[in-house]
Amino acid sequence: MQYDSSGLSTGQVLTVRGSVVDVKFTSALPKIGTLLYTSDKAIVLEVQSQLSAEKVRTIALTPTQGLARGQAIDNADTSLRAPVGPSILSRMFDVFGNPIDGKPAPTDIQWRSVYSAPPSLISQATSSEIFVTGIKIVDVLCPLERGGKAGLLGGAGVGKTVLLTEMIHNMLGHHQGVSIFCGIGERCREGEELYREMQQAKVLDNMVMLFGQMNEPPGNRFRIANCALTMAEYFRDDEHRDVLLLIDNIFRFIQAGAEVSGLLGQMPSRMGYQPTLSTELASIEERIANTKTGAITSIQAVYVPADDFTDPAAVHTFSHLSASLVLSRKRASEGLYPAIDPLQSSSKMTTTGIVGERHFHIAKDVKRVLAEYEELKDIISMLGLEQLSSQDQSVVMRARRLERFFTQPFFTTEQFTSKTGRLVSLEDALDGCERILNGEFNQVPESALYMIGKVDEAIHKDQALKTKPLEPSLGA
Repeated sequence: MQYDSSGLSTGQVLTVRGSVVDVKFTSALPKIGTLLYTSDKAIVLEVQSQLSAEKVRTIALTPTQGLARGQAIDNADTSLRAPVGPSILSRMFDVFGNPIDGKPAPTDIQWRSVYSAPPSLISQATSSEIFVTGIKIVDVLCPLERGGKAGLLGGAGVGKTVLLTEMIHNMLGHHQGVSIFCGIGERCREGEELYREMQQAKVLDNMVMLFGQMNEPPGNRFRIANCALTMAEYFRDDEHRDVLLLIDNIFRFIQAGAEVSGLLGQMPSRMGYQPTLSTELASIEERIANTKTGAITSIQAVYVPADDFTDPAAVHTFSHLSASLVLSRKRASEGLYPAIDPLQSSSKMTTTGIVGERHFHIAKDVKRVLAEYEELKDIISMLGLEQLSSQDQSVVMRARRLERFFTQPFFTTEQFTSKTGRLVSLEDALDGCERILNGEFNQVPESALYMIGKVDEAIHKDQALKTKPLEPSLGA
């Protein structure tokens, strides 16, 4: 990041408490949000509050090792800025806009402040469109909105990052737009793997990646989302392109805010979160909008602490989402991937006015059958399937086949599963659900519907299993 501090006021470090640094200025006091630098520019601070006529409290965006009392601090007289321009595509940046992919810094770029207001209400588009992902359970039961915000909610290890990576692969291959991946507080290993996978999938040319990694100070992780949004707004407003913004993980943004709040000495709110949680989250979410010239569609992974959906972080995030995909640990343990819970997941797009009569009724019937099966599970576990009425047995049969049909091999997991990835159109997914609901596949074994694309693959899979010769037993 370029700046000129000549002729501006210079301050002096008063106290250093971890990431919180108090600085004294004898002349003009810097504004809130202004960056301060040490003379060698190794340590960057951001002004958070003005304590008196001479003193400001700052939060460090870089590690503060080596900072000492009495050290000179320069006022940059500018807020944090992010690079924008066509040349940022296929690159990877940190919170300061420095490239971290080992390549030279991009040329022909502009620097813009990472703080901007959401688009005005009059400039926002009012029509609703579906954003097709190619993943059956998502497109049928909880379709995403173009220009909307979707959340992937779940605890640790249920497949949020894998599902996010698959959506990047599918969408960049089939939507002519720009993708921006923002990694907040994630492992550097995941960032390196994602970069390599996107390179191999040949989708990196229309993608920008930003990382505020797990080892960075909380101030750094707290501001990386603002940088990503500034880049997304450039492509939407200046180049009039559709943008897919992927955030992994929005909970880490809230967590970084809680750390910053605690370091600044603010009184914690419910469950230890910062008192400004709602405002901070809204400042990010409200900038993600659909305008008349382009759209920012956001998919956000949301870690739910201890699988508790009443946690304030999950509750406040829910209020901004147009679709929520809830990942279930139980389904993951049963091998039903993607482990999306069809009964807990929802989307405001599933209305007849948006998806149409046929789609609406199929989704409704699928959820009804799965809900009836869920109610029957206790009876089955106690008395057995044979004790159910023939009508209930038919419900169980169709529900179990639907559950397996909704599993899908992913392109991004081919190296682990040895199964070729499948991209399924919305029409094929609806056709498969309709035929299963009508009982057409009652005679086909459940296993034939597991990890397939189109429903017709189950018939070929069943025939192949029937014609396969039996392997001799060990005792033969």
